[in-house]
Amino acid sequence: MLPRETIATAEIPGGETLTLISHGRDFVIMLGRDELMGTRMQFSEEQLAVLTLAELSRPAPRVLIGGYGMGFTYRAALSKVTDGGEVVVAEIVPEILDWARGPLSDLTGDTLDDPRGEVVLCDVAALIDDANDGTCEKFDAILLDVDNGPDGIVRDANDRLYTRTGLAKAKDALNPGGILAVWSAAPDHKFTRRLKEAGFDVEAREVRARPNNKGPRHTIWLARKVR
Repeated sequence: MLPRETIATAEIPGGETLTLISHGRDFVIMLGRDELMGTRMQFSEEQLAVLTLAELSRPAPRVLIGGYGMGFTYRAALSKVTDGGEVVVAEIVPEILDWARGPLSDLTGDTLDDPRGEVVLCDVAALIDDANDGTCEKFDAILLDVDNGPDGIVRDANDRLYTRTGLAKAKDALNPGGILAVWSAAPDHKFTRRLKEAGFDVEAREVRARPNNKGPRHTIWLARKVR
């Protein structure tokens, strides 16, 4: 059996410790003892971007992604956004970008230098607030993959993203017809109801972790701003 090797660690502001681990040719990011993401099961995180952008009518949308991670969602979004579009990522852990340019550089490629993309070291909630107060333009899509589901597992402060108030702020930060998409390791019927109560037109899709229709089943909510 191949051994697991710890490559690096990083502290989440107000949260736990992230650990980057190599396992043969694969990499895994751990949160404590829990696996947050890995290179063997990235398909559903890519689909978070692919499914969302397929639902947008604008060919060059302005997209906000909460959490860089290993860049799966970010790279998938860039592959679907034409010139004139913009993909902004909010990441709170600076070391994540060091990993992207260091041990994960083969995975990253040149995407961090793509002129259509930008990674901002801040809380995604701050950029949502900026869109609401006019500091920045509103978004056509907001993609959240900062936790393993609609609760603050990575840090308690993330809980506010999934409350009625947080969902209302996300909705206000979207352009008409815009989509709030949320990735989760498991279904959550209460969250589906909360999205609907916030005024979104909601569809919950089940996506496998691997493209060969294998691996765990993950949930992606596509919540469209209809009013």
